[in-house]
Amino acid sequence: MQKAQLEIRPDPAEVGRARKWARARLAASGARDDEALADALVLLVSELVTNAVVHTGRPAVLRLALPGAEADGSAVRLEVADACGHAPVYRCADGEATGGRGLALVDGLADRWGWTRDEAGKRIWCELDRRAAPAAPAGAADRAGTVPVGGGRAYEAV
Repeated sequence: MQKAQLEIRPDPAEVGRARKWARARLAASGARDDEALADALVLLVSELVTNAVVHTGRPAVLRLALPGAEADGSAVRLEVADACGHAPVYRCADGEATGGRGLALVDGLADRWGWTRDEAGKRIWCELDRRAAPAAPAGAADRAGTVPVGGGRAYEAV
């Protein structure tokens, strides 16, 4: 298990830096071929770091725990710690709102997630299970514009 952390300044520009850093750490762990995992991880990093930067206005710490390349069935763990002890708020955004969907995305993408208070503030964490890539039937990517991915999910090609 490889562990790494990145200090995040209270600046919205840090979100992009955190995404690039997370993708590089995942590639260095040997999991670079799992595009679905990488895409989900980067989106989760983006949401949780954005929440920390925007809602607390304080520095944060991004931590990743990454299994090695052959670690099927193990989980990638992402954690963002900040100096604000307030509980995260799961909001229901209306169709026109430009915010308020971050924790809903985390809930939908992560296999598990939660948060804990600590002496310095709080930690919001989530985990993505690594799965062996299923063998796709021949021509599966061509059917109805969908591409099957791990976990039974399918995304429409647009």
